[in-house]
Amino acid sequence: MFSRWLPAIEDTSAFRKSALGVAGLALAGGLITGSAVVAQTVTDESASPSPAVVQAEKPAEDKLIPLGVQGEQSRIPLNGEQTDNAKAIMKATKKAGMDERAAVVAVATSLQESKLENLGHLGARNDHDSQGLFQQRPSSGWGTVEQITDPEYSTT
Repeated sequence: MFSRWLPAIEDTSAFRKSALGVAGLALAGGLITGSAVVAQTVTDESASPSPAVVQAEKPAEDKLIPLGVQGEQSRIPLNGEQTDNAKAIMKATKKAGMDERAAVVAVATSLQESKLENLGHLGARNDHDSQGLFQQRPSSGWGTVEQITDPEYSTT
């Protein structure tokens, strides 16, 4: 599917960043799927059974790695704060009635913007007045510092 773009990628650092972005989305998707199953099991015992899940066939290696080059597996180790922030983002999206895709996008965005760390003002290292999980700016109308550093507020 992506083979038409891969030959154009000559900068390996750009490719690595893309791969890390995909890994982040996969991580977020796994966190969301796991929490959704647990939440449904715990909170929705009276609901009708969900439709059967059909397992798709495993794609052939030539489809997954069209150029025949396979690198090392990437992983992003998260500390307790980062894990708690990812969970807070997923909880906020669910509370706001957004779907799982919105939660994946939100976690991926926070991973890119702040490495899932709820950043305060970083002094000289600060990008203007950007703060929080999504690096939102009070001066751009995203809310007060207290609001944009609140995971639920900043997510919604």
